Amino acid sequence: MPEQSSPAARTAPSDVRTVACIGAGVIGGGWVAHFLARGYDVVAWDPAPDAEERLRALVDAAWPALERLGLAEGASTDRLRVAATLAEAVAGADFVQESAPERLDLKRDLLAEIDEAAPAGVVVGSSTSGYSMTDMQVKAARPERLVVGHPFNPPYLVPLVEVVGGESTGDWAVSWAAEFYRAAGKEVIEMDRELPGFIGNRIQEAAWREALHMVANGEATVEQIDRSMTAGMGLRWAFFGPCLTFHLAGGEGGMAHMLDHFGPSLKSPWTRLEAPELTRELRDAMVAGTDEVVAGRSTAELIEQRDRRMIAVMRALAEVEAEEAAQAAREGGRG
Repeated sequence: MPEQSSPAARTAPSDVRTVACIGAGVIGGGWVAHFLARGYDVVAWDPAPDAEERLRALVDAAWPALERLGLAEGASTDRLRVAATLAEAVAGADFVQESAPERLDLKRDLLAEIDEAAPAGVVVGSSTSGYSMTDMQVKAARPERLVVGHPFNPPYLVPLVEVVGGESTGDWAVSWAAEFYRAAGKEVIEMDRELPGFIGNRIQEAAWREALHMVANGEATVEQIDRSMTAGMGLRWAFFGPCLTFHLAGGEGGMAHMLDHFGPSLKSPWTRLEAPELTRELRDAMVAGTDEVVAGRSTAELIEQRDRRMIAVMRALAEVEAEEAAQAAREGGRG
């Protein structure tokens, strides 16, 4: 796409220099740390009386990890300024990230206030974890520049951002936001349509609900459930999602064989979530979508890639755990 997504955008995504972060809690503060680490000037605002103290403590706590990941040229915590008012925070911003508490009435009022105060052509992203932008943008005078930019906690470490507009959002704003987040070092899913909870949260929620069912029924402990993920499918999901994982479960026949062979097990009582009917249309859509992701790679190539990455994740975790154990031993020795 072109450098300037639309004449309506004041600044090209790659030319953003100042980001305003409205809301400085766990998510908002995480965004602040991320943008600072990527070399931006950040102006933050939060109505809480102790917001600045909490925000700077959060950034200081996150900074060592960000240093290990690698800071952008010019990155510094000194580039953070906390404004006295919302209007002051957004006055000179090239982009605004809103991270207020998850209350629809609050989001509506706050986004309208940001829209009124921010310069024309500045895109505003919301960190909402479940609300649609269609529902949130109803009070804004210029709703065409409001988009969802849904991060995952902590935003300064987890790369994914899901981007989607509302019914009144301009296509240019969605494209601009996606390009900006990529320029800011994020992995972006530019969603095709609004979906309650977006994509990642829906998958995460499915696992969470089943975990609650198992605990409630005395079928598994919290430790067993968490270990089943961290020592099991979680290792694969760090680099191959559930669709590609099941594609490999089909062997050389791939997704098509897996669905044809294991399709009946969708009706087995393995989860309390009701499975959809495995229609021919759904089967073919899953096969076609998997083929796009596979992109011509053979099963052998995918298995080699999977195993290499899994070993890398396991080695990395073992190294960190050994460092933590050594640190605990040193601290215990000093006690």
